[in-house]
Amino acid sequence: MATPAEIFDAMAPEYDVLEPWYEHLYARLHAILAHALAPSAGPRGRALDAGCGHGFQTVLLQRLGYVTHGVDLAAALLALARQRVPAAALARGDLTALPYADGSFDVVSCCGSTLSFVDDPDRALAEIARVLRPGGRVVLEYEHKWSFDLAWTAASALTRDALGYGISAGTLWRALRRPSRAPLVLSYPGYGTLTLFSRRDLVRRLAAAGLRTQRAWGIHAFTNLIPSTTLHQPRLSRGLAAVYRALRAIETVWTPAALANSVVVLAVKPHTASTATGAPPREAER
Repeated sequence: MATPAEIFDAMAPEYDVLEPWYEHLYARLHAILAHALAPSAGPRGRALDAGCGHGFQTVLLQRLGYVTHGVDLAAALLALARQRVPAAALARGDLTALPYADGSFDVVSCCGSTLSFVDDPDRALAEIARVLRPGGRVVLEYEHKWSFDLAWTAASALTRDALGYGISAGTLWRALRRPSRAPLVLSYPGYGTLTLFSRRDLVRRLAAAGLRTQRAWGIHAFTNLIPSTTLHQPRLSRGLAAVYRALRAIETVWTPAALANSVVVLAVKPHTASTATGAPPREAER
């Protein structure tokens, strides 16, 4: 089985070609990042893009005014990031063993569903917390367990993979037999194995790492009324594209995180570890 680094290195030549799914994801994600990680008054801060890939979020952090670093396992994607953000300090490395000193960064972004590809997500979260200074902020985007895409996966599994999710009914049933609070581990076409987290589980993991969740946003809730496998195509038919535009317009007003395929959370590293909490995050209105 290919490793995540091998999977994403193989994607590198086409990584800048955004499918309809990613057009919406990045538009919403970058708006959230710009809002949540806007620099505070004071000296120029330092930012880390953890799982930087080809540098989409790295560029945004740099434009916000941060001295920007990025780390990723995929060498081919890092080569693209160096072309896109030549001024950033980029390193090849693992999120479970970040090559930075304690408290090195004022903000951290960890997007692109990076946590879903990590073998030890708790260790990765602990490392992010370690390199974040007290009072620092992290924005994390992850694959959500309870979304319309799980229903589409089930529908596909029950119809001999009519929707192209590549999951059999038996495989899905065995995955779903785990406790409801546990992550869901399933394969996805072209991406290998993904770990999907519930919001409560992810908040608990953040708290265990010493990070306090403040707010949550959803991406791809109503738009996921269309199967994700359909939106992972170069283009849509005229009629489907019109429906997708309408659903995207709804999501600019309201995207319930409870139904979203991707959830974005803002968490902070308290000045004292005892103030961290596992309370559910406040959901953003937009």
